[in-house]
Amino acid sequence: MIRLLACAFAASSLSLPALAGPEDFKPGPAIPTYGKVAAVPDAERLNKDAVFKIAFDTAAAAEPGKVNRTLESAARFLNMHEAVGIPASNIQLAVVVHGGAYADLLKREDNASAPLIAALLKNRVRIILCGQTAAYRDVTKAD
Repeated sequence: MIRLLACAFAASSLSLPALAGPEDFKPGPAIPTYGKVAAVPDAERLNKDAVFKIAFDTAAAAEPGKVNRTLESAARFLNMHEAVGIPASNIQLAVVVHGGAYADLLKREDNASAPLIAALLKNRVRIILCGQTAAYRDVTKAD
């Protein structure tokens, strides 16, 4: 019985997909410094004429000295779709920022997310600060 189970396990492990490790993630074409991507050879192919209108939502601030993870996810989305041939003009992204994540938008020298925000804006990503958060935190456009 044990031999049968061992054989079944061995056979099933051969049918598992190959998984990418951290070393397989490479810079993408849109924002090379952020949002690294791994090739997924067996992925379903996307229609090159597809138009993507995606909103990301973030409320959690980044850890000190780190970039906001949702902003990095937006960069990854751009990179992985442009890497498979989706034209940049067919990708319309917005990141809506709420709660404590507002701090990741402030103009401060120690804001690790600032270069990523600049790269996202250069790639036509809309960064939207929730009006309720801005009012509650006394944040102005100058901030």
